[in-house]
Amino acid sequence: MLAYRAGMSLFALVLPQRCAVCRRPGAGACPRCLDALVRIVPPQCERCGAPGPWPLRRCAECAGRRLAFARARAAVVYEERARAFVAAWKERGRRDLAAVAAQVIVEALPPPAVDVLCPVPGDRDRGLERGHAPAERLAVELAQRWRLPVERLLARRPGVERQRDLPRAERRRNVARAFAPCVQAAPRRVCLVDDVYTTGSTATACATELRRVGARRIEVVCLARALR
Repeated sequence: MLAYRAGMSLFALVLPQRCAVCRRPGAGACPRCLDALVRIVPPQCERCGAPGPWPLRRCAECAGRRLAFARARAAVVYEERARAFVAAWKERGRRDLAAVAAQVIVEALPPPAVDVLCPVPGDRDRGLERGHAPAERLAVELAQRWRLPVERLLARRPGVERQRDLPRAERRRNVARAFAPCVQAAPRRVCLVDDVYTTGSTATACATELRRVGARRIEVVCLARALR
């Protein structure tokens, strides 16, 4: 055990951990950078969680759209620092950041009144490249803190193009066929967990499939939210 600890200490000296945001040696995300993340606070849209000057039942971003989920909430704005954090977490294999992301969410949002947490399934090939599934790990970390079970209720269909490769106008049509239920019956109250809420199209596609197998109320929780 002592030899193991000595080896780990030597490893840390050779390859010191760095902040995912500022890249300075230290914690996975240093306190200064975590404090600088822009928290989303009320007033905000009751449905999609977009912050605004006053509370609304449906904001300009989600009004007129058929959203299959009851409401969505995110902890921080997807701005420069949050982008750097998510990029390190997802693209550079920083699995340790899932626990940091979960703690940021828990400190910002109350536990959802649901029966189960369900991660948004990621692209299989991207998961193999990264060596981990960020949304799934985030769901596990949140489940430990909120004392809720995690279930894989959805799968991603093969052969669907990656969202980032498509123009904005085609993304909704593409993601609408990207998921399928992998259970015959889902719990009535489900919370979808993802890293970033961009347009709500992915959450709606997932929620639509969950409704097909019995879910009646679906909430969405994410670390960050893109603002238009």
